[in-house]
Order: sequence, then structure tokens, then C-alpha cells
Amino acid sequence: MSASATMAGERTGAIGPGRLVLVVGPSGAGKDTLLRLAQAACADDHDIVFPRRIVTRESSADEDNVALGPDEFRRACEHGDFAVHWDAHGHSYALPLDINDDIRAGRTVVANVSRTVIGALRQAYADIVVVAITAPPDVLAARLAARARQSDSNIAERLARSVDDRSAQADVTILNAGGADYHARQLVRVIRNEGWHD
Repeated sequence: MSASATMAGERTGAIGPGRLVLVVGPSGAGKDTLLRLAQAACADDHDIVFPRRIVTRESSADEDNVALGPDEFRRACEHGDFAVHWDAHGHSYALPLDINDDIRAGRTVVANVSRTVIGALRQAYADIVVVAITAPPDVLAARLAARARQSDSNIAERLARSVDDRSAQADVTILNAGGADYHARQLVRVIRNEGWHD
């Protein structure tokens, strides 16, 4: 995967006191499904924020992103509108700058990011938790085949990439091979800082 990160904002000190929960994992691991379920479970908690990513791809049933064309994305980047941005799978991705206001206000921000930006984010924010979501290779293959977005790169190439605890610098790993509701509850416990085992 080709990915790079650029940070905007303060370099003098880590942004806090809120928490930034970063969800990472290979394509087809079910990150968006678990995030949707976790967001629904946390809907009444105004101290937990799930920002919409900005992506140079149309929004879909699989991902409710803010779609920008490549030129719009570049201009927004040059204008400093993003907290972080990266390139992966032939698209550009970003998190909005206003997550910094949420974190400064003590809220928990939960976002799906590329593992390539974790190092930069750990330096920029005071309280980071990385959750790696993965699944067995046959499950990943079936999910990718069912999704089959034409704008995505070759499925075989995507399956060749995997996320393990070391490469993701994960604090918690969820093997999403069972029921989505169960694994979403694990994710919610991490988000609420309650541990993640039953």
C-alpha cells in the first residue's frame, strides 16, 4: 500500500486531554460494520464522536464518507482543513480538523485510519488507543468479493496485505470472525475505556 501522512496543527505539545481511538485493519475485516454498530451503541453519549472521513471516493452503503474530488481534496489539504491525511488504495483520505476541538474538550474521537499514520498521530495526540480489527484470510476474501467496489485495487493484492499487532502498533486486537454484534460490543468497551473482554 502506498500511504503517507501529513499532520496539521500544533507541534509544541500533544493535543489532549480527550482520547483518540484509531481503528485499523485489512480490507474486508469489517471495520466499517463494527464502527457503525459501535456508533449506534454510543449515540446517546455526546462525549464520543465518530467523525466522517473525507475520501476521494463516493459515499456508499459500506462507508458514509464525505466525498471530494482529487482537486477539491488537494485544495482543502493546502488550506489546512485536515487533522491528518493519507493516500492508500488509489484514493486520498483525511480526518477533519475539528476533531482537535473535540479532543481538547475532553471527548473521545473514534476513527478508521491507515496504520501508516499511527506513528505521526501518537506524536500529535496525548491519549491514543489503537484497535486492530482483522479476520481469517478466507473471511477477508469472501467479504471483499461481496463488496467488489470497482474503484478498489485488485482483491488479490489487497489480501496479500495484512495487519498484525506489530505493524499496526495495536493496543487491542479484535478477531472479527464471529457475530458482528459481539465484536461491536468489544469495540464499544474499548471506546468507553472499560476493557474489551466479556
